[in-house]
Parts: sequence; C-alpha cells; structure tokens
Amino acid sequence: MKNLIYFMIIILLSGSLHAQDSGIESILLPSPVFKGKVSIEEVLSKRRSVRHYEDNPLSIDDISQLLWAAYGVTKSHDSPAFLRGGLKTAPSAGALYPLELYLIAWNIDQLKNGIYKYFPEDHSLKLVMFGDKRDGLSAAALGQSWLKDAAGAIVYSAVFSRTSDKYGTRGEERYVCMDLGHSAQNVYLQGVALGIGTCAIGAFNDTELKELMNMPEDETLLYIMPIGKMEE
Repeated sequence: MKNLIYFMIIILLSGSLHAQDSGIESILLPSPVFKGKVSIEEVLSKRRSVRHYEDNPLSIDDISQLLWAAYGVTKSHDSPAFLRGGLKTAPSAGALYPLELYLIAWNIDQLKNGIYKYFPEDHSLKLVMFGDKRDGLSAAALGQSWLKDAAGAIVYSAVFSRTSDKYGTRGEERYVCMDLGHSAQNVYLQGVALGIGTCAIGAFNDTELKELMNMPEDETLLYIMPIGKMEE
C-alpha cells in the first residue's frame, strides 16, 4: 500500500497525470461578453502580428473571451454529435469542426501553469498536465525565444478525418486550413479589442511539440499563437 501511495505522489509531482483520464482539474470558464467597447472597424484597422508583450498576467476573463472568439458555441445543438455543442464563432466546411484548441499557461491569473484543452461544448478547460512549459515550447518553435515573454499560448491542432471523411483530399488539403484561418483571425481581432497581442507561428518541430503536449495520435499540429498584453 505504501509503495502505491508513493508511486501516485511521483506521478502527480511529475505533472504527467492527465485530467481527461483522471477526472481532475476541469474548469468552467466565465461567460463570454457579447458586446464590446471597440468597433469591428477599429480592431480591423489595428490588427498586427505582435512579438513584444508587457510583463503582466492575463486574466481568466481574457482567456475565456479569446477561446470563445476562437471556437466558442454561438447556437447550441445537441445533435448531430460532430457539432460538439453547436454552431461556433468560426465557420467550418460542413459544420464538421475539425479543430482542437489548447492553452499553454504560464502567467495567467487563477490558472496553474500547465497545458489545458478547450472544450467548446461547455466552455471549459481540462488540464492535460501541470508545469511551466514555455522553455519547451520555445525550443519546439525552433528557438523563438520572444514567445516566452507572452503570458501563454493557444495551440491549434486538427483531426483531419472529421473533414476528409466527407470531402476527401479537398477537405484535407484545403478546407481544414480554411477553418484554421477563420478561427485564428478571430483570436487576432478579439485580442485587439482586449489590448492583447498575438502572432501566428507555423515554424516548429511537429514531433517535439506533440511530445511536449502529449497530444493524441489522431491530431495534427497547425499553429502556435502566443498571447500577452500589448505594450503601449
């Protein structure tokens, strides 16, 4: 019995216990805001890729708003199952929603450092693993050290079969990438409205990043989007 307890403590300290398997650390995010103080025209005019950030944490409200803008549910539907909660903020070919979103947190109020997966069905985060992963993220992103100045990062992956099973090669080569562009632009624009900057990164070692995040085999990495308060 003592050996079993000792073994469980080691697993917890290593940060490798998966919330999706263990049932721990499921976090309901605050409700998103549907009416802001900045017009769509203003955020379009100010949208830029940002690589310099203030050394300030993001709030859990910021994270909620960014993830909702990226892939949140705007009209609930229980079926069909592939809707995963309903229609979303970003359009998707056939409403098949192939994207998966993760949050890597290292300077976010009310969130422990670690990797979380976003579930739009109930607007929640589920812990994948504990720990400050910014050094590993930077290394996997071919040594781009500037991203460590952000407060965290949104990482996109896709389950290509959700789209390609219906649309074949065209779905795999075209439609999934279109879905990613729709969603990522939402992050850019919502970020501007919140004073948060981001920069889409496509240069990374897929194997290293997938191992860092312990991502399921059927998911393919697409994007890293560091997020942090913009400098004045």
